[in-house]
Amino acid sequence: MPDLSFRVEESAVVPYAIAPTLALKLRIANAVADEAIHTVALRCQVQVEVTRRRYTSEEQSRMRDLFGEPERWNQTLRSLLWTNASMVVPGFKGSTLCDLPLHCTFDFNVAATKYFEGLTDGEIPLHLMFSGTVFYADEEGALQVAPISWEQEARFMLPVKVWRDMMNAYYPNSVWLHLRRDVFDRLYEYKTQRGIPTWEQALESVLPVEETVGP
Repeated sequence: MPDLSFRVEESAVVPYAIAPTLALKLRIANAVADEAIHTVALRCQVQVEVTRRRYTSEEQSRMRDLFGEPERWNQTLRSLLWTNASMVVPGFKGSTLCDLPLHCTFDFNVAATKYFEGLTDGEIPLHLMFSGTVFYADEEGALQVAPISWEQEARFMLPVKVWRDMMNAYYPNSVWLHLRRDVFDRLYEYKTQRGIPTWEQALESVLPVEETVGP
């Protein structure tokens, strides 16, 4: 019976996907080295372990919307569910290296996006929990099926730079902002009535003018 283990070796941006996507280079190893694995239907839940890193004063300020005032972080900092992923792993013996795709969003109503964007540098501590089904051949070559327990897990430090490189590739010099429908309608009416050509100019026209600081 297979005894699988999982390890993330590195991360990379997936170019030209339909949505921003990261690939975690996942090493899957079977303790029974000569056993033939036909395929693995793999599921993975990815959490961000926010308590496993330090935060600068700038990062603390940028995350007030998410965790409140830094003085309360010992009560408000909790692991965040980022995403669920799934994939089909082709057959192998011993071990294999495959890409686990993580589809990402730049919607600032999503807690994970607020967290990632609030970081200025360093790494993002991830906790991956695996489950699924393994199809393998027994000693006589007959097809067998076994589950993957939720006890199988891995940890990985995702560089903040990889996240920023991905978003810059898909949304260069841009962000996504989700608005309530009635607020959008009011902004749209304001824009059209005044003949303002772009959304940026419409927003700039209602934002306070930055004061110039003298010498």
